[in-house]
Amino acid sequence: MSFDDENLCIGILGLGYVGLPVAVAFAEKYRTIGIDIDENKITTLRSGEDPSQELSSEQLSSVNIEFTSDFQDIAPCNIYIVTVPTPVDDFKVPDLSSLKKATELIAHHLKVGDYVIYESTVYPGCTEEICVPILEKISDLKFKSDFKVGYSPERINPGDKVNTIKNITKVVSGCDEESSKNIAKLYGSIIDADIHVAGSIKVAEAAKIIENTQRDVNIALMNELAILFDRLDINTSEVLEAARTKWNFLNFYPGLVGGHCIGIDPYYLTYKAHQVGYQPEVILSGRAVNYEVPKFIANKIVHKLLDLKKNLHNSRVLIKGLTFKENINDVRNSRVFDLVQELTFYKVKVDVVDYNVRHDQFDTDINFIDTPVGKYDVLILAVPHKAYLEEDTNDWKPYLDDSAIIYDVKSKFKSKVLGSNYIYYAL
Repeated sequence: MSFDDENLCIGILGLGYVGLPVAVAFAEKYRTIGIDIDENKITTLRSGEDPSQELSSEQLSSVNIEFTSDFQDIAPCNIYIVTVPTPVDDFKVPDLSSLKKATELIAHHLKVGDYVIYESTVYPGCTEEICVPILEKISDLKFKSDFKVGYSPERINPGDKVNTIKNITKVVSGCDEESSKNIAKLYGSIIDADIHVAGSIKVAEAAKIIENTQRDVNIALMNELAILFDRLDINTSEVLEAARTKWNFLNFYPGLVGGHCIGIDPYYLTYKAHQVGYQPEVILSGRAVNYEVPKFIANKIVHKLLDLKKNLHNSRVLIKGLTFKENINDVRNSRVFDLVQELTFYKVKVDVVDYNVRHDQFDTDINFIDTPVGKYDVLILAVPHKAYLEEDTNDWKPYLDDSAIIYDVKSKFKSKVLGSNYIYYAL
């Protein structure tokens, strides 16, 4: 197989916010087959719509991708790219079930000369320790001599229309020098940015893990400072504004840390650390701090309601934003659910609105509404979607008590609220 051959057939397993942009990029040059077990998603994609709203109908219609949920359809492929989810279970242990299943399905079709490239986030060593043995056992082929494996960490940022797959430096790795060169050539044929060839698959896996672990730890520091400054009666946003005047101050903010990257990836690293007998301290302490933020916010609001002599059972809270970050429709691992749970523990009535989210996207029992009704004692601005940022206090008057509490999780509304009768707090 020649990697200069435009007759290559690329199979993308997993068509979420990572896999679909990868598939579209490859489909501009190669025959591309996109596979996903979600038949509803396949139907939607065939109609020219991206369920995750990351790609426009024009982007999807501009290329010819064969969307399928039938894994027999991947038989013609000679390059397989795995972009399936890698979450953690209820005990924060890596859940590799989707990764293993995708690997098994590939193995049944694997041929001499084929390549399997993993983009799903894993701990260092997972590709070679978990995936390769599955490929060998089912295919009855020999690793490196019959087929090659590589790892290229995804760097898709949901909701970001500027830093896209084509203009982000792509890290690639292979199981040997030949595969590293070929995989670099493959991605280089569709990406305008630089290609960085990592020294090994483990190096590339570790690079991906620490990208999000670093962010998690830095945000944890900001969250811990916000909790401390609250006790000291110091405005956190003002402190950070002053500190940022120093040229090398890192620009991180406090907030709810959720999603399927920053809130998940550190557990993959700590899982591997425990396997090799090392107890990570900084990583886990950062996770612990970020995990407590919803409880801190809820306690702050409840205590203020009590200070105002409000009856908690009669108090109403409106939360704007349910997704794990702004300007997307993904609610997976959103910490807003935890915030709702913490507030309802005190018997406070909580409603949640988010114009980006459909009612069928989650099965958690929360009061998710389309439009605020009546008057609320508290407004929590949890996710600063673009449309919410365009609002001001006049937009809130129809559903807010005249002296309502405003809790601004990401400190985006301070200038709009100051000078009003509302009681303003920010993380």
